Amino acid sequence: MWAKPEQSRSQVDKAGRIITSDIPCDNSTFIKALDVVNNWRSSHNYPLNTFKVTLRRYAQKVDSHCLVAQRIKRLSSIEHKLHRFKGMQLSRMQDLGGCRAIVNSIAQVNKLVKKYEKSDIKHKLDDKDDYIKNPKESGYRGIHLIYKYFSDKKSPSVLIYNGLKIEVQIRTRLQHAWATAVETVGTLRKEALKSSIGEEKWLRFFQLMGSVIALREKSKVLVPNTPSEKAALIKELRQLTSDLDVIKSLKMYGDVLKVGEQAAKKGDDYFLLKLEPSEQRMTVIGFKKKQLEEASAAYLKIEREITDIPGADAVLVAVDSISSLRKAYPNYFLDTEVFLTVLSDAVKRA
Repeated sequence: MWAKPEQSRSQVDKAGRIITSDIPCDNSTFIKALDVVNNWRSSHNYPLNTFKVTLRRYAQKVDSHCLVAQRIKRLSSIEHKLHRFKGMQLSRMQDLGGCRAIVNSIAQVNKLVKKYEKSDIKHKLDDKDDYIKNPKESGYRGIHLIYKYFSDKKSPSVLIYNGLKIEVQIRTRLQHAWATAVETVGTLRKEALKSSIGEEKWLRFFQLMGSVIALREKSKVLVPNTPSEKAALIKELRQLTSDLDVIKSLKMYGDVLKVGEQAAKKGDDYFLLKLEPSEQRMTVIGFKKKQLEEASAAYLKIEREITDIPGADAVLVAVDSISSLRKAYPNYFLDTEVFLTVLSDAVKRA
């Protein structure tokens, strides 16, 4: 059921270089490299599932209405990251497997982080990125905990996962709404806005909204290079909201998408989401736990099929129920309702 690493880390790194190289290679070499990359990321499912179980238990004690989900990094995102950070090795990438908890407030975010810091889990904390105390220039806020999976069980079938990195993201609902809006606009504009690549006005708009949300959450730290005075912040935000026709655009994105479900039903454990903006279509395919290998293969197949389709995207995720799928991954449904509410409230007030 669970994929296991089939190649050495040096072979994984070589495959990463092949799929991101500007030098053409024969098709069979490229396909073999893709298979190696897919096996490596799929191998993170076992430790990722372990971390999700713990995260859900901790998060529910902090916020009974929390949302917990997990995902394996998209092939396009892997390629983009390897391109952006020259010299990065695929075998050392820290977020191939990631799980996320969304809670109501910053106080709950901090409480959840402290639960991890005081816990007796055996996994090694490799790094901590606090983007609430130190927001990214893009406007992104949240806290990331990067762990190296560790098991002291004697079984070789479990020990093989030791050392794999899993990223735990903890953010508030409003921080999640911001991240959702960035991905939605970036997907439809075909720009990597979340990586600060794209139209300058849109990038600036999201910087400002990062600070607006920080103020709403009563955070003392705003996004770098945004006005410290609220009046100046809102004035610039209003102007950009008007120039970009943001409210109308985001509402349109949400209205035009027709959500289709194919074989996704109650009781499924994994969901393969395929977004095709040009066709105004979202396809959701559900899989049981025992079908994880099949799901991983379908994921890679779809990623290959949509490579040259503008705006198309796919991701394999796991949530507690299909009813929470849209809430956990609203960007795949082009759902920016919460973000629009915050924006409309901000620009209406003096």
